[in-house]
Amino acid sequence: MGEILVLYYSRYGATAGMARLVARGVAEIPGMEARLRTVPPVSAVCEATEDEIPREGPPYAKLQDLISCSGIALGSPTRFGNMAAPLKYFLDQTSALWLSGRLAGKPAGTFTSTSSLHGGQESTLLSMMLPLLHHGMLIVGLPYTEAALLETASGGTPYGPSHHAGVRSDHPLTDDEKTLCLALGRRLAETARDLDFARKNSSES
Repeated sequence: MGEILVLYYSRYGATAGMARLVARGVAEIPGMEARLRTVPPVSAVCEATEDEIPREGPPYAKLQDLISCSGIALGSPTRFGNMAAPLKYFLDQTSALWLSGRLAGKPAGTFTSTSSLHGGQESTLLSMMLPLLHHGMLIVGLPYTEAALLETASGGTPYGPSHHAGVRSDHPLTDDEKTLCLALGRRLAETARDLDFARKNSSES
């Protein structure tokens, strides 16, 4: 089975809900499965120590999760038009993988949630793409063949799925937002499967 790592940080649950939908989309592709992982919060006051296993939700990601996967879906809430610090902190620890090129050639996509409708969804998605590009990953967005991109009145961009969670983070995901999360999962899984198949045939020929 090929595996897509769905790696995210979620403060109030909206991004976590999107991550589960992306994982469902991955699982719809034969021969592919999803691995859900999150990252712990960071503190601006002092060095904080988290338990190795979170009290709820999926386990915390390790570098080995990045190495062993066939592709990555990266998710974060928006922080002033940028990814949240906990996810950035984790990515800042991947220098050894960059030096060795372990992630080069793998497909990757991004998703985000914001409190306000125009609160930096697209810039946050782009900010998450930057380290992925430095790793040599192949960025997978959402094409306009996905009808929900043209119909959505809430989140959803060609750069990746997004969600308007509201100021109190109490807006449920709309049908269009859910559709686009599933679409990203399927698209990543199909791309990773096809790339793995091509590499296998190339090495055997």
